[in-house]
Amino acid sequence: MKMRICKLCKEQAEKSFKGKPHENLVKVDEPRIFKGQSPRNYEEQDYQCLTCQSKFTHSTNKNDVGWTLWQG
Repeated sequence: MKMRICKLCKEQAEKSFKGKPHENLVKVDEPRIFKGQSPRNYEEQDYQCLTCQSKFTHSTNKNDVGWTLWQG
């Protein structure tokens, strides 16, 4: 049975790339580092919520959405 997205994850999905993860988001795997001509370097990190199991990717790329909700 699929759980509904929790209130904290709903708020997380609206944060900018500078927004910090909420207290129930834990890192999944190692960060992916993308190297390019400076200042185009950026990182992506996957997170999963311990409460509702929603999955996010956080990107520091200014051309991306900061927090992408993949599964909620």
